Order: sequence, then structure tokens, then C-alpha cells
Amino acid sequence: MTDYRECRILHVDMDAFYASVAVLDAPHLRGLPVIVGHAGGRGVVLSATYEARAFGVRSAMPVSAAMRMAPQAVVVEPRHERYAEVSAQVMAVFRDVTPMVEPLSLDEAFLDVQGAYRLFGGPREIARSIRARIADEVGITCSVGASVSKLVAKIASALCKPDGLLVVPGSGVLDVIHPLPIERLWGVGATTAGTLRRLGITTIGDIAHTQVPTLQQILGDAHGAALHELAWGRDTRDVVVDGPEKSIGAEVTFEHDLSDMEAVRAELLRLSGSVARRLRAAGLSARTITVKVRFEDFTTVTRSRTLSDPTDVGHRVYEVTASLFEALRLQRARIRLVGVRATGLTAGARPEGLFEDADDTWSAVERVADEALSRFGDTAVTSARLLRPWPDGGSGSGADAR
Repeated sequence: MTDYRECRILHVDMDAFYASVAVLDAPHLRGLPVIVGHAGGRGVVLSATYEARAFGVRSAMPVSAAMRMAPQAVVVEPRHERYAEVSAQVMAVFRDVTPMVEPLSLDEAFLDVQGAYRLFGGPREIARSIRARIADEVGITCSVGASVSKLVAKIASALCKPDGLLVVPGSGVLDVIHPLPIERLWGVGATTAGTLRRLGITTIGDIAHTQVPTLQQILGDAHGAALHELAWGRDTRDVVVDGPEKSIGAEVTFEHDLSDMEAVRAELLRLSGSVARRLRAAGLSARTITVKVRFEDFTTVTRSRTLSDPTDVGHRVYEVTASLFEALRLQRARIRLVGVRATGLTAGARPEGLFEDADDTWSAVERVADEALSRFGDTAVTSARLLRPWPDGGSGSGADAR
């Protein structure tokens, strides 16, 4: 009889997370092909419901191409603050089961559940409970893979999508992974896959049955040896409990390259506000602010400044961002992308001085705005400066990402 209790590693992955949240907040979209992304020339698909995926829509493809595949699809603008909010609910469910949680992103994590067996049963029972709680308490679905290692648990969750559960015991690992295409293996990206496929190595089993020296000659010593180990299901990595978030950022790719510097400054204002809201939502303050600028030829520059006191105030973040941008002395440049990132994060709101200063006033204003945005939606409060229609494509559209 198979002992499934050895399958202590769970990989839990939300199904089409951004799209699922969009449908959660707009139930009339349920059952429809929904695409999350910025409509426009350079917008890309961030997520899509499985109804949209049935037409061939995939993440990272241009929204314009996705709409040609599924012209009846509904395009929904991304809402990153909302995704962070739902992610916090999901992670809270995980931590109710075990403190051994390693988030990989907003919508997926590894869990080591061995210490929870006495309270909740074996891996299968725990996985079922997690799936039920996510559905009932959060309102979205997830898929869970359980196995003896991170590698196989992650593969298992992908194999049972959407809304599934797959437990792979140690005795069944090779039967499951060896027939799979090489792209399923951790460490096999597009370049590595192309190299291996040109040599007739197309499955994980093919990698396993290729001599290590041969793989090392093809891929390099470290990479070749590592892939051979993984192809035999050997993965000794433990679940690493997450530490504090290391950075919070937002960026936008414009629909058209911008030469209007005032339009760029307005976008930096919006991004600064977004970063500050996410800092406050996470209970964090930042000591270092970085601005990122990418030009039409894809040349990219970054400039940073470290503050004497950490901040979570959007007005202060924008002051620093604008100063860094002005120091670049751009006049005739055409800009493709700008971004703002906060690092040097510390827990807690910015420290208030003994006497009220401008930052205290702005902090109070912005926290009132946070409440309005939470109650009435992302467009309830905005800066008057952001209402101006920019003449050459700077309308605040684009991909606002971490």
C-alpha cells in the first residue's frame, strides 16, 4: 500500500489568478473569455480565463493578437493593489495550515505540511481542505500538486490544472515525469530547450538517459549535471520560509514612444502614488527610491536616491522620482517605458517627527484617499494632473507590474 504521507511538499497555484480576480469582482463576466491587460498598441496579456485560452490566448502575447484570436473577449484593466489584497487572503489560508510557507509570487507557494499531519490528516486531506477554503473564503479556485520534492509538486500542480489535485508518491515520480516534454523541467528555458531538441532530446526521460558528460558538453558542467539530477526526480531543496518583501515597484510601457516630458512626469506621478499605496497596504516604508527610463532603442537607465528617513508617502516618493528624472536632463529623447521602485523596506509606517511637517499632512490625505479607493474603486480619487489627455500616447496605459 502506498504511503502518501511522504508527499509533504505541496505546490499550490491559483488558476488564472488575475483573470479569476476580475471575474470575482464582476460576476457577470463568469463563463466569458476575459483578458487582463491594457488594450492598445503595446499592451500584453497578463492573464486570461480558460474560456479565452480555448481560443489560443496566452500570457505575454500582445493584447491586439489575443483579440484577433478571440474578438468576443472582454479586456479588463489590471488592478495590482487588488491582486495584492487577494494574495494576502490566500497566504493567510496557507499559514493557518503550516508556518512553512514559501511564496513564489502573488498566486503560488510551496508548503511543507509534514508538521500539520496530526491536526489535519495526510497530504491529500490537507490539499483538499486548502482548495475548499480558497474557494469558500476567497472565491477563486486553485490547483495543488503534492509530492516528495518541490520539483515534482510543481509539475503535479501544472498537470492537474485547472481546479485539480494530484498526489505523486515517490514510487510514481519517474512514471509521471519521464514522458513529459523537456520544457516541464525546472531549468529548461527556451534556449536550452531549443539546443536539446535539435539533438533529439525531447522528453525528461531522454535527459535522464543521456550521459552526464554529454549533457555537460552541451550545456556546461553545472547546468548539465543539475538537469540530469532533476530528470531522475532528485531534488533535495527544502521549503524556505519567506522573509519580508524586498522591493515594491510599478512601471508602464507606453502605447507610443513619448517625447512630451510633461506627459512622462505625469506618469511618474501616477506610478509613485501606486508604489506608495502598496507600501501602506503592506505596512512598509522605503528608504531608497529608484526611477527607471527605457528609450526607443531599448537603452535603459536607472537612478536611485536613499532618504534619511523611510517613507510611505506618495508625495515624497514623487518628489524624489521627479528630481532623479530631471537630473537626466532629457529634452528630445523618445521614451518607451518608465518605472518607479522602492527598496530598503522596513516594517511600519514612516516615523512621524515631533512636529507636524508637510509629509505628515500628505500622509493623512493619502490615507483618506486609500479608504475611498478601497470602498469605491481605483478611479474614485486621482490627481487633477492625471486628467489631462496627453497628445502623443501618454494616457497612463501600459503594463503596471511588480
